[in-house]
Formats: sequence, C-alpha cells, structure tokens
Amino acid sequence: MATDAMPRFPDGFLWGVSTSAHQIEGAADLREPSVWDAFTAEPGRVKDGSTAAVACDHYHRYREDVALLAGLGVDAYRFSVSWPRVNSPGGLDFYDRLVDELCAAGVRPVPTLFHWDLPADLDWLERDTAYRFAEYVSAVVRRLGDRVGTWLTLNEPAEHTLLGHALGTHAPGRELLFDALPAAHHQLLAHGLAVRALRAAGAGDIGIANSHGPTWPASDEPADREAAEFYDVLLNRLFADPLLLGRYPDGVGELMPGDVDADLKVIAEPLDRYGVNYYAPTRVGAPRGAESEWGGVRLPAGLPFSVRPIEDRPLTDFGWPVVPEGLTELLTGFRDRYGDRLPPVVITENGCSYEGLDDQDRIAYLDAHVRALHRAVEAGVDVRGYFVWSLLDNFEWAEGYARRFGLVHVDFATRTRTPKASYRWYRDLLRAQR
Repeated sequence: MATDAMPRFPDGFLWGVSTSAHQIEGAADLREPSVWDAFTAEPGRVKDGSTAAVACDHYHRYREDVALLAGLGVDAYRFSVSWPRVNSPGGLDFYDRLVDELCAAGVRPVPTLFHWDLPADLDWLERDTAYRFAEYVSAVVRRLGDRVGTWLTLNEPAEHTLLGHALGTHAPGRELLFDALPAAHHQLLAHGLAVRALRAAGAGDIGIANSHGPTWPASDEPADREAAEFYDVLLNRLFADPLLLGRYPDGVGELMPGDVDADLKVIAEPLDRYGVNYYAPTRVGAPRGAESEWGGVRLPAGLPFSVRPIEDRPLTDFGWPVVPEGLTELLTGFRDRYGDRLPPVVITENGCSYEGLDDQDRIAYLDAHVRALHRAVEAGVDVRGYFVWSLLDNFEWAEGYARRFGLVHVDFATRTRTPKASYRWYRDLLRAQR
C-alpha cells in the first residue's frame, strides 16, 4: 500500500458508497417477486444455495446503516430502488423514510432506478417493458423528487444482458447468446424514456451507471486484435455509443428490433453525468475452440473471441486481477473517443472482494485506484465523484454470500454490522480531502 499522502481532488468532488436493493434489503415478503426470486428458487443457480429473502435486512435496519454512512463521512449514498417493492402497497413509503433519514444525516441520496431486480411478470425481450419502466420512474420521482437531486436510470445493462440473457448465469437465466441483443436495446430505450420522465418532473441531474473496462488484445496478431475489437464493441461501445453518439457501432443497429433510428433519438437524450463502474481490464484473443473464463463465468466455445488471463497481477478473492492503471487508461480513452459528447464522469462503482476485518488488501486496492483516478483528473478528464462498492457485505448474486465487497462486515446469522479497517481508511481519506 502506498504511504504517500493522497493527492487532493478538486473542490466539490463527490465521495460516496454504493449498494443495491436486492442485495441488501431483504423483506422479500413485503414486495412483489422479481426475476431474481424465481432464479434463486431453482436448485443450483446460486453457488451456496442461498437467496436474498433476508440478505442484510436493510429494510428493517436502514437507520443503523445511515448511521454508518454518517460515521464514514461520505457526501452521497448511491442505493437502488426496487421496482417490485414500489409495485407493492406502501412500497414507496420505505424509500420515503430512507431519503428522509439520509437528508437528516447530511448525506445526499443518489437513487439508481433499476439494478437488475426486474418484476417477475416483465421481460426485457419485450418492448413494452421499456414503457412500463418509464411509468414506474414517474411514480418514484413524483414521490421523492422534492428531496432527491441526482438520479441514475440503469445499472450495468451490459452485465444484465450478457449474464442474464446471453449466458444464463444470472436471472432470468436465459442462454440466448447473440439473440439477447433485444434485451440490450430495450434497456437502453427504457433509459431514454426514463430520462424524459425525470426531466418532465423537473429533475436536473441525471445519469446512468455503465460498466466499462479497457480491452487488451492478447497479442499484436491481426486475429487477436480483431477479436479484441469485437469484444470492445460488445461490452463497451454497444452501451456507450448510443447514449453519447446517438448511434450503434457499425453492424449492430440492424440487429436491433423496432424502429431503431427513432429509438436512438430517445436513447441519446442528453445526460448530466456519465457513471462508470470499473473493476478490471479484459485480455481478449482469437477464439480457441474451447471454453474460456470471464470474471469467473465460463464462456462457451464458438464465440468470436476468447478471454485470456491477465498474468503477473495480484488477484482479489473473486479471482479478478487488480489493475488500477486500467482506470486511468479507460477514462482517458473515453475522453479521446467521445470528446465533448462525454458528460462529467462519476465512478459509480469500484471495489473488491476480500475476507477479514483487517482487510489490508482492500485498503491497498482502493488506495491504488483512487490514485489512478487522480491521474485521470490530472490528464484532463472531467471526473466529479467516486463511489466505493460497497458499504455492506451483501448477497453477491450467483455467488450468494461467498464474496465480501463491504467496508462493513455483516454476520449473516445475526445481521450484526462491524466496520472493517477499510471503513476507517476511507473515513480518514475523506477527512483529509476536506
């Protein structure tokens, strides 16, 4: 871990932490079911056989968690609103209470309106879901908009499409490969319709949280470079180009359903900020005729690329490589690619899975990534904030409770919260920045 003083970020830089509803709230009996409830009920879908029915029980312990936020000293808390909960009687009352508690603690609420927990009776393969999403967003902003100034529409539509609809390792568990592309398009359309709904309600600070990482060719061989370019289109540009340029990458638009040109006018509604979730680069080469692995997920043979390991790097407990300089590379690359079309950037997620209360590896990881972020600022990228993933250990999707990303340890037998060493490190960092 670096011992030099952390460089100072610009005045007004936003420091926060992130969570998501399905991963921490629990109280599943007080909301409608989601696709994740159906998915986790199927044997073998979650590695430890667990569900998020109780999770961290944040629904009942939110005051304790807001006190942890206040003790941490963050400016803002990025949480997600559960669409299935809002669809239930009194569901918005919970978020009313949570926002009031945050405001009383001096913590800015930053809600994400969709973080993968789609109501069980809806389907992203259906165009109508985008319009249903806009209706739901309108209901949320009418209730909370007097106290919420910053909104994020979707979290990581790339992963939700790839893992949930193409590979089947996340809910809803479909294995459609490239036939999953309509789910991507309908999520992007939902985003654009949500931006319009938020603007109509008077919201003035709107963004999205997209996951991105540099794509590194396995070699300079033409086949490896071509495969890496394909992967970069699929995981990065497919979700950034329509939002920032108003068009899909070459060859993609004709694969999408509906009147794509008309939809792109909605998708490309101007944004006030662009959220980036960063974890690691990906090394990509030509297909090898065998399975490869992507972030712990097995990729089938027959894809036009294969994912190769990034060697000579430390790994998190999840097996993800630790590459902080990839964050600088990503942000400067985005600045070069999109120019003045790129709104101010906020890192809406960055974090790592490690065990233990004395989590020095997490401290080293976060320290290195914050420094890498500062180098992007020095290089002229307009970065306005940084959110650690995550406040609490939580239900880590198909991994169940086996992965711990939190600054705060959660005992899942008792739901007792215990701040880790990284919690104190982040608290001290924020004090020094001020």
